Amino acid sequence: MNPEPKHVLIIGAGGVGRVVVHKCAQVPEVFGKITLASRTKAKCDQIAAEIDYPIDTRAVDADNVAETVALMREIKPDLLINVALPYQDLTLMEACLEAGVHYIDTANYEPKDEARFSYEYQWPYHQRFKDAGLMALLGSGFDPGVTNVFSAYALKHYFDEIHYIDILDCNAGDHGLPFATNFNPEINIREITAKGRYWEAGEWKETDPLEWHRPYDFPVVGEKEIYLLYHEEMESLVKHIPGLKRIRFWMTFGQKYITHLNVLQNVGMTSIEPIDFQGQKIVPIEFLRAVLPDPASLGPLTKGKTVIGNIIEGIKDGKKRKIYIYNVCDHEECYAEVKSQAISYTTGVPAMIGGKMLATGAWMKPGVWNMEQNDPDPFMDALNQHGLPWEVVELDPDSPPVW
Repeated sequence: MNPEPKHVLIIGAGGVGRVVVHKCAQVPEVFGKITLASRTKAKCDQIAAEIDYPIDTRAVDADNVAETVALMREIKPDLLINVALPYQDLTLMEACLEAGVHYIDTANYEPKDEARFSYEYQWPYHQRFKDAGLMALLGSGFDPGVTNVFSAYALKHYFDEIHYIDILDCNAGDHGLPFATNFNPEINIREITAKGRYWEAGEWKETDPLEWHRPYDFPVVGEKEIYLLYHEEMESLVKHIPGLKRIRFWMTFGQKYITHLNVLQNVGMTSIEPIDFQGQKIVPIEFLRAVLPDPASLGPLTKGKTVIGNIIEGIKDGKKRKIYIYNVCDHEECYAEVKSQAISYTTGVPAMIGGKMLATGAWMKPGVWNMEQNDPDPFMDALNQHGLPWEVVELDPDSPPVW
């Protein structure tokens, strides 16, 4: 017997929010009512006008717990999909606890005044959500999100023990602009300019920002330069994949992008420290965000593909095994479907699927959970159904590592 369709509240009307609304509207048997809210209602109205399905739109300040609670008590959603900024995760979790609403996000909390993102701020909410009979699903994007589920799926079906994971995120798209970021510029640049980190032999190790890099030959798109970064899914996978010896994260950047980033960093435009300007305080990176192209504007411009996945090594039946599990996504096909490029698409589709897992009961359990702590099979099936098909390739277990 299928469960009754649920009412989903989506907070955030950027590029990812647009995708989530479009994809939720495609499964009315799961999401019988959709409300889209953000600080600027006009952005919600614009997205709603694109979709041949009734979308309720509201204005809300996601930094204001009382205002968010009041909205939820008025409209009575079953679950919240948070695709606002990571700065707002904690206020929205507090609001969900107060209003009795299940919670989903795509990225872990990041303090606004510190370039540091970690689950240590959200994991302590576990008992409060459990006591309230509510579920909070953390990181239901692609990376984090799908890459976590890829790891859990590999452990369930391909390995007895996983020893090494390399997550590779390749955007081979081209928007033709001199410099632009594919998602929120402030979050994107803070992430890239931070020190690299990876986990090996039971401890975290650091590199200078973008210090480790090399060419890598990807499926479909060919050779691209990959750079080692720190990324949040590693923090939870280290806890939840037993026997792991090393995990690293790599992302591709073109030389033009790196050159622009270096110049901006050298002149202080990527700083998060406030400066005095004409009698007021401004944060350079926030000003930079205001002058860079809106990521949502890149959709009609971007051509090419993304290739995101995990190279996983371990043991199966006493023998070494190595696989590559990945998705290929096309920017132009994404725009044709939901008026957004593949970066937003690959985040927004898993956010909807995370909502579907809760709405249908496939993953429903009270508390705060990371993606890999749930049965991967229904999520993996849903990826194939909703636009992010994946494949698994067996690799030579003795082939050289990524680095």
